This record gives sequence, C-alpha cells and structure tokens, in this order.
Amino acid sequence: YGRLLESTDRRVRRDTFQQYYTVYNQFKNTLANVLSTNIKTDNYKAKVRHYSSARAAALFRNNVPESVYDTLLETVGDHLGLLHRYTALRKDLLGLDSLEMYDLYTPLLGDAPIKFSQAEARDIVMEALAPMGPDYLEIMTKAFDERWIDWYENKGKRSGAYSGGMYDSKPYVLLNWQDNINWLFTLVHELGHSAHSYLSRTNQPYVYSDYSIFLAEIASTTNENLLTDYLLKKYQDPQIRLYVLNHFLDGVKGTVFRQTQFAEFEHFMHQADAEGTPLTHEFLTENYRKLNAKYYGPSVNSDSEIGLEWARIPHFYYNYYVFQYATGFSAATFFADKIAAGDSALLEAYKGFLKSGCSLYPIDTMKKAGLDMTQRDYIEATLKVFEARLNEFEALLAETK
Repeated sequence: YGRLLESTDRRVRRDTFQQYYTVYNQFKNTLANVLSTNIKTDNYKAKVRHYSSARAAALFRNNVPESVYDTLLETVGDHLGLLHRYTALRKDLLGLDSLEMYDLYTPLLGDAPIKFSQAEARDIVMEALAPMGPDYLEIMTKAFDERWIDWYENKGKRSGAYSGGMYDSKPYVLLNWQDNINWLFTLVHELGHSAHSYLSRTNQPYVYSDYSIFLAEIASTTNENLLTDYLLKKYQDPQIRLYVLNHFLDGVKGTVFRQTQFAEFEHFMHQADAEGTPLTHEFLTENYRKLNAKYYGPSVNSDSEIGLEWARIPHFYYNYYVFQYATGFSAATFFADKIAAGDSALLEAYKGFLKSGCSLYPIDTMKKAGLDMTQRDYIEATLKVFEARLNEFEALLAETK
C-alpha cells in the first residue's frame, strides 16, 4: 500500500487508496466495536484503580505528567499553519486543483540525485557524527568492524530495519540495504539505537539497562538530524539540497504533525467514551474527518475515505503510546541543533542520558541532559527549524524554476 501511494501515476494512487478503504468500510461496524471495547477497557481499568483518567493511568508507569501530552497538542496546534503551507506547496508542485490524501506520499522531486554505496555510507556516518566526539565514533567503528550490521536482504529475513540484541550481546542492526539516501538515514537511525543500547548496557546493571519508549527515539533521531545538518553543509548543489530539505520536512510532517494528530484523536476517543458517548463508526468517521481537515488545511480534501483512517491505525490500541514519537523527534531536533553548534556541556549531558538506561524516570533523565520536556520550548524550537527549512525549500524551488 505504501509503495503504491508513492507512485507517480495518480490513477494508481487513487485506485489504491479507494480500494484499500473499501475493505475497511465493509467492516466499519465491527472495527468500531473492537476499538470502542478497547477504549472502554482502558477507561474501566483507570476508574477501578482510582486514576483520574485513562491517560493518567497510562502515563503513570513512566511518571510522565499529563501536561507533557497537553503541551504537545497545544504547541503543535498553534503551528498548524506551517503544515498548511507545506500541503499548499505540494498541491502547487504537483499541479493539482485539489490535493487528496493519496497525493501526500508521491515524491515531489523525482529520483534522488545522489546514491551511496555501503562503503561510502560508512564514511558519511563517521563524518556526520563527528560532533558527537571520538568516544561516540569509537562505538560506530565497533559497529562496522565487529559486524554488528546485517546489511542485505536475504531469504526469510524480515523487512525494514531494526536494532536489537540483549544485555550480554552486541546491539545488532538489521537492514535491507539499498544504495540510496533513505537507507543512509535508516542506517544512522538504527546505529543511534544501538549506541544507546551499548552505552546503557555497559554503564548500568541489568535491572536498569533498558530504556523507555519515551526516550528510545531521541537517540536515533538525533543522529538523523546530525546527518541532515552534515549533508546541508556538504552539498551546495540545489537539487541535492532540495532533496535533503524535503526529506526533513516530510519527517516532521509524518512524525511531529501526524503522530500528534493521532494522539489528539486517541485522547478525544477516550474522553468521549468516558462521557458516555457511543463510539459508533459514524461518530468516529465524522470526527476524524474534522480533525484531518484541521491538521492538513484547506488545500487537502478531507471529505473522503480518509475519515475511515481510525479503523486502520494500530497505535489507537496501544494505550497512549503514539505521542512519544512526536515528543521524541522534537527532543532530538533540540539536541542535534545544540550538538552541531558545538555545545560541549550539553553534549556531555546528552551522553549521560545515553548511559542512564532507566535508572531515573524519563522526564528526570531529560532534565539531567539539559532539556525540560514539561515545557513547550523544545517543540517550538523544532517547528522553527521546520519553518526555516521550509523557507529555504521554497526559495530554492523559485531559483531552480
């Protein structure tokens, strides 16, 4: 489905989208009942255990204040005009009168203007992560030289990419490498997870060696942001810069804006059920369409099958899990910006976070690293980077016309 939505043939995208949702439409009553039951269960468990809400119960384990969740929704909501600008730009570049949801994933700039071999990728990783210091690069050298990475596709191998391992093993990386820029970002992302795991396991006893999901994506996405910064400094060719900028903008669109949209709808459903509103498919579809229109703006037609997207998002069953993607990406952008600028004190504090495992609660871990995630500053800083890179993207497009 994802690959077909990336097709440059709009008919293929449209037919894929419509046929895909035809099946969800067929089972919308069943799916609404299943989702409603799951949410009722969350609310019931929270009530009998004397939590103020299902959200409070879900965040209790990691001692994350509910204000962190609310701050994310409010801050992203205050900056939705940036996403509206980006969708309007996409509509103009694709030459469409109206942008459909199935038009959001087709490449804006065609094939990538640069490719990277495995050997070239290693060199770039080492150069891009140089601001992390020689001790961090030593871990990267171990990863390459000690064969932590399973690079290529193979029979029976799962798709995508993954960082794993155990307390007493190497933090292995699974890839399905292709010589392109997307896999370069995937490589540096998974190495971020592996470095985090390596430092946590070598500095903490077993009981504290793991780290929460709330923190997991920070280490990997910080590496991605350092790579983006490196590529923008390295390449002056407008076509390459456009591609790198577009990669970052799509990353923020998909991780900060989209995951916050999911988080907002998840909380909306729990609140509606707690107030006694039946979560019928009509209610869910109508309100999801409204939320989609709020996030993507007037350039996108939200009066379509996208109203049924609630039926296919697995994260709605994960009990207040999805917001952590958006907070993690925002924290990573904050750290990468400081590290790339040469803030040595923050870098050492950041490495302390990588070594800390779960020896402290996540919010306290971040405070020691120099970031208070109960405030909105770090999210606003991320959206300012998005705006600056959107400005450059628009300027470069104007120059290359």
